[in-house]
Amino acid sequence: MSYLRTFLPWIVFAVLPSGNWQWAAVAALVVAVAVIVQQIRSGVGPDALIIEIGSAVFFAVLAVIAFANPDSGVHDYSAALSAGTLAVIAGVSLAIGKPFTSGIAKRTTPREVWGLKPFIRTNVIITVVWTAAFALTAVVLAFVAHAGNAHSTPATLIQVAGFAVPMIFTVRYVAHVQAKAGTR
Repeated sequence: MSYLRTFLPWIVFAVLPSGNWQWAAVAALVVAVAVIVQQIRSGVGPDALIIEIGSAVFFAVLAVIAFANPDSGVHDYSAALSAGTLAVIAGVSLAIGKPFTSGIAKRTTPREVWGLKPFIRTNVIITVVWTAAFALTAVVLAFVAHAGNAHSTPATLIQVAGFAVPMIFTVRYVAHVQAKAGTR
């Protein structure tokens, strides 16, 4: 559920009709802000909201662009830009030593585990996979948009795969690590 909540603004943006991209960006921004507020109220610190905060900033900028120029070329590349932004956010979280997945994992993991090397290493590996998936998705979506198919079924399937593949990896890898440690 934590990953779903984290990526809910992106899902909202992806499923709303592309012809209304201005309103899709606003809806995603509203969802991002609502998620942040809800999480902060429940005691989650900003360090565990890296993707959520980055999402709010991205959708605020995208909404401004979309309303300022609804026919902007940014529209056709918005899916690629979304995936690229997620890759940058995830990559920066790795670069600063705070893999975004650790913030999500901390919500369901005992505090005494947070500083242990296996927990840290597991989250680095998972975040690397998410970062790579986002980057690859961005590149593929940019090619699809360049070919004139930005808002096509294949583009949608690529976006879904860009989230589903790392999600499946995360679930399986965590299960593997837990089984190996005998904590399952």
